[in-house]
Amino acid sequence: MLLSGALLLTACGSGSPRKPAASGAQAVALDNCGQKTKVDAPPKRAVSLSQGTTEILLSLGLADRMVGTATWTDPVMKGLEQANAKVPRLADNRPSFEKVLNAEPDFVASSFASVLGKGGVAPRQKFEELGVATYLSPTDCEGKDNSGDGDGSRTTPLAMDTVYREVRELAQVFGVPERGEKLVSELEGRVAKAVAGRRDGRTTVLYWFANQESPYMAGCCGAPGIISNALGMKNVFDDSTQEWPQINWETVADRDPDVLVIGDLTRKSQTAESAAKKIAFLESNPATRNMQAVRKKRYVLLSGQAMNPTIRTVEGVEKVAAALREHGLAG
Repeated sequence: MLLSGALLLTACGSGSPRKPAASGAQAVALDNCGQKTKVDAPPKRAVSLSQGTTEILLSLGLADRMVGTATWTDPVMKGLEQANAKVPRLADNRPSFEKVLNAEPDFVASSFASVLGKGGVAPRQKFEELGVATYLSPTDCEGKDNSGDGDGSRTTPLAMDTVYREVRELAQVFGVPERGEKLVSELEGRVAKAVAGRRDGRTTVLYWFANQESPYMAGCCGAPGIISNALGMKNVFDDSTQEWPQINWETVADRDPDVLVIGDLTRKSQTAESAAKKIAFLESNPATRNMQAVRKKRYVLLSGQAMNPTIRTVEGVEKVAAALREHGLAG
């Protein structure tokens, strides 16, 4: 972690400068997705524009330094309900740039480049020009090409180490590195416990995130790839490097996986967001109702956050591992 001199942050809601950091405050600078993220002192008015970064900050005990969250797919992670209730929700989906500025943030973070880019809330540069430091999760930029349509493509398979680095970097920015190390250790322990005794098998799996008409299924190398690799499964669409390719139902039926991992989302931006609606479709659609996983009801329900590159991907490993044992596919 590279340390540098202080950077003066200016308020953006009022246009007046913020007070300089107290004498002796330690500045932090780090390379972040092709840009420098610099803070002159631990942020006191952070806005998180994605549920993934929100849950990291809450898990680090930083609710009292947050002034807004946005872009939610699910209820907050268990155990964080009280902390989350203290932080204003600016929007369930993406808030306007103006609404974010009205919160007068000194730091803005997001899990996704699309949120802090053109067509999102605002490009990082617009925040930086106002003296507001920004942070983008390395899980959405390193080894990933976001230049095309859709959710981007992976040039390198994602690993949990990148998620752990995000935890450590955010903890460093906020001046609580020891909390970051503790959280990473807990997450590593949970993964180790979930995969213990699991040998490589030939179980095939499909991950359906959202949308009924043109369903988003997981490609090889994002968060679902972490789950599959940890548990020795084969994703039937691991021939695609796209994060979430849209695939027709006839092709899905042809791949006929052993297990269906289904996103159980509470947002309302796509069709068939909830697991109940997804299952009802699978069991009534002529193209899918005779798939073996549908006939045997081999469903695993996961939150959207567990299927995204977040600390809840660990939750995904745990729940899929438990379901495989339940369905007699533990090895």
